[in-house]
Amino acid sequence: MKTLNNPAERKWPQLAERSAIKQARLMELVDKVFYDIRKKGDKAVLKYARQFDRFSADDFTVDHETIEAASQQVSERLKQAIALAKSNIEKFHFSQKEEIVKVETSPGVVCWREARPIENVGIYVPGGTAPLFSTVLMLAIPAKIAGCKEIVLCSPPGKEGAIHPAILYAANLAGVTRIFAVGGIQAIGAMSFGTKSVPKVEKIFGPGNQYVMTAKHAAQYYGTAIDMPAGPSELLVVADETCRPSFVASDLLSQAEHGPDSEVILLSDNKKVVKEINKELDIQLANLPRKEMAEKALKNSRAILFKDVETCIRFSNVYAPEHLILAVENPVLRSREVTNAGSVFLGNYSCESAGDYASGTNHTLPTSGYAKAYSGVSLDSFIKKITFQQLSEEGIVGIGVAVETMAEAEELFAHKNAMTLRLGEVSAQQAKNYENS
Repeated sequence: MKTLNNPAERKWPQLAERSAIKQARLMELVDKVFYDIRKKGDKAVLKYARQFDRFSADDFTVDHETIEAASQQVSERLKQAIALAKSNIEKFHFSQKEEIVKVETSPGVVCWREARPIENVGIYVPGGTAPLFSTVLMLAIPAKIAGCKEIVLCSPPGKEGAIHPAILYAANLAGVTRIFAVGGIQAIGAMSFGTKSVPKVEKIFGPGNQYVMTAKHAAQYYGTAIDMPAGPSELLVVADETCRPSFVASDLLSQAEHGPDSEVILLSDNKKVVKEINKELDIQLANLPRKEMAEKALKNSRAILFKDVETCIRFSNVYAPEHLILAVENPVLRSREVTNAGSVFLGNYSCESAGDYASGTNHTLPTSGYAKAYSGVSLDSFIKKITFQQLSEEGIVGIGVAVETMAEAEELFAHKNAMTLRLGEVSAQQAKNYENS
């Protein structure tokens, strides 16, 4: 990793920029694929699946028999690990359910919110170079807890032309209702517009490369919501002299191995620490099966030396990483300085891999600096919150004149009249009651 020494603060925004394929070229491709899918449906999806994923079958729908058979191909050890992860993810996301709280804002005026599930959701699960069955758990479990009726999963087939059995097993276990062996832009397009095979969904979830991220952006223009901008994986580690260099190196590599467009950043206030971590990177990299991918990612990555940990965290807030590890003294205290991050891991034993798989938090997180404005996926991502209000006669009297006055000031006289009529009826009823008393 290239090391920079105490860069000036005016250079921080530039250093925080992510490398990216030219968006104009990407959007041109997305528009072409989307146009074809809108016009030709399954036929276009199949064409692009063959072109981009080398899909050789005539149908990309995964049938029930194939899903059931996948269970036999997953080891008992992995099933037990998935069961533990599922349990922890359920516990964390069940805890996010909110009770209905009714508030009387004025006498006779009661307001509250109620959650309703998004009925049809789409899950995109990367699987071309690595079978990310953990992403299935992270997305399908909260969708199921939220009460989503249709949970559609799209994932690119592997080298054998089929979705990895662990993805199918996790999908079946977590409550996915339909599965399709299709990935990339064509998967996002199919879920956005709907085809004869793939149902249209209201919201699409899941990470992916820059092609998938651009397609998700485009989907919004056609009325399909997305969870967040979630592109290539990234990690930033702040490490001081109390860190374990071998641990830090392993964390950096755990993200670098996702793909050549992943990015990892090391920040430290100690030159010796950076040297030791770089040495560990070389040692551990040599033994990685995905060494070539990790090496390419490391070329896009860097180590930066700052004068103190406080400055490191200030830079991290500018960068707004997807994952942030604080391998520093008093990490919980230091975490109070963090304002922008997708998910934070505190101390030497809180490896990012724990959050990726089994701690219970969600690993679908904003990347590319979007953590400044977006949260990671949660139970709230799969629901809408509808507001309710109920006014009694007392409520009408209490806020009626204010509503009339404000509506008249905005020159919206039909608005005013809707309240005036009610005030008149309440006034007449009160007069009648007084006469009869």
